[in-house]
Amino acid sequence: MSAERKPQAQKGAFQKRNNKGSFGNNISKKRFSTERTKDFRVEKKYSKASRLNEDTDFKHKEARPSVYSKKKQLEHKKRFVDMNAPIRLNRFVANSGVCSRREADEYILAGVITVNGNVVTELGTKIYPLKDRVLFHDQLLRSEKKVYLLLNKPKNCVTTTDDPHARITVMDIVKNACAERIYPVGRLDRNTTGVLLLTNDGDLATTLTHPKFNKKKVYQVVLDKPISDIDMQKLKRGIVLDDGEIHVDEIAYIDDDHRQVGVEIHSGRNRIVRRMFEHIGYTVKQLDRSVFAGLTKKNLPRGKWRFLTEKEVQILKMGAFE
Repeated sequence: MSAERKPQAQKGAFQKRNNKGSFGNNISKKRFSTERTKDFRVEKKYSKASRLNEDTDFKHKEARPSVYSKKKQLEHKKRFVDMNAPIRLNRFVANSGVCSRREADEYILAGVITVNGNVVTELGTKIYPLKDRVLFHDQLLRSEKKVYLLLNKPKNCVTTTDDPHARITVMDIVKNACAERIYPVGRLDRNTTGVLLLTNDGDLATTLTHPKFNKKKVYQVVLDKPISDIDMQKLKRGIVLDDGEIHVDEIAYIDDDHRQVGVEIHSGRNRIVRRMFEHIGYTVKQLDRSVFAGLTKKNLPRGKWRFLTEKEVQILKMGAFE
C-alpha cells in the first residue's frame, strides 16, 4: 500500500491552482471561484522592474486620461435623487460644489445663504431643489451632476485634495477629468497603490466609508519575509492593536515562497493592513488594493483613470456590492 500523502499547507481563498486544477485540501471549489483567485494574480504584462520604474518615475510623467472609450464613460442623464422631494439646505449647498456639507452649515449660521430672498440661519432647514431659489452671497446655486471616477493609484502619490509639501496628489492625476469638484473616497497611503474612487456624491462617499456599512476591500501584500501558517491564523482569529481588536475576513498565500498574501478585510481604519502585519513582526514592502466595494482595477493600468459605468453606479447606490 502506498504511503499516505502528507496534508498540504493551509491554502486560502486566493491560492493559485496547482497543475491538476485543485484549490488544495482545505478549500472547496464551490466556495471560492477562479474569479476571486484572479484578484491577486500579478499582472503579467508588467515585470517587477518595469513596474518599480513606472512607480518611481510617475511624477515625471504627464497624467493621461483613461484608455476607455467615451462610450464607456459615464454621462449622467439621470439623477439618482428625487428632485421633487425636499432636502436639507446644507446638502443642497454641498451638492452645488461650492463647499463640503460641514462648511455649508457654517455658511448657514453665518447668514450668507438666502432662500427665495430670505436669509436662513437655522440648521436642518429643508428646501425644494426645483422650486426654491438659493443664493450663496450673490451666486445662484444649482446642483452639480454627479461624477464617479475610478483611479488605479500609483506609488509616490498622496490621497488628498491639497498637499502642503507640494507632493503629487491624486487630484493632480485627474485634474482634467471633469469640471465638477470631486474628491477621494477614503484614503490610500502614499506608497499604497490600487483602486481609489473619486466623486462629488457626498451621500455615496459616506455610505462607502462609514464603518457600519462594512464595505469589502481586498489587498495584495508583499512582505519582507515569508509568513508562517501560525501567523496567518493569528490574523484570522484576531489581534489587538492600540485602537482595538481587528481580524481579516480571508487571508491566503499567493506565491510559492509565502512572501505574498491576499487579504480580504472590511475595516477602514488608518493604515490598518500595514499595522496588522507590523504587530506580528512583518514589514509590508508593497501594498496594492485590488478591490474596493466591488470595484476592481481590471484593464486599468497604473496611474490611469476611467469613469464608472451607469450600471456600476446603480449597483453601488443599491448597496449590492458586499
